[in-house]
Amino acid sequence: MEITELTCINCPLGCQLKVSVDNGKVISVTGNTCQRGKKYAETEVISPKRTVTSTVKAGEKRVAVKTVPEIPKEMIFDVMREIHKVNITGPIKIGDVIVHNIASSGSDLVATSES
Repeated sequence: MEITELTCINCPLGCQLKVSVDNGKVISVTGNTCQRGKKYAETEVISPKRTVTSTVKAGEKRVAVKTVPEIPKEMIFDVMREIHKVNITGPIKIGDVIVHNIASSGSDLVATSES
């Protein structure tokens, strides 16, 4: 059995979590004060996900973007390689999808600023 120690990042409490994993399955989570901490710990040790935030070229300017939903952590560099290739034109509004299914991640690249 493997024990992983984490600090929960879902709220300001920063609970110190201990996750017991056996054969790729979470056996127990301790140290959490809420269910969000338990869910975070289970996901983080088995299949961590991240929101990627960056900017893309929009002519002479840049537009802020993020992945929605989160992507598997191991795909961050693949997604960033695709982001660096993007150069958009026209007016962009917050929430516009810039790239559907970026890097075959299952997530869209969405604008978080306007051009």
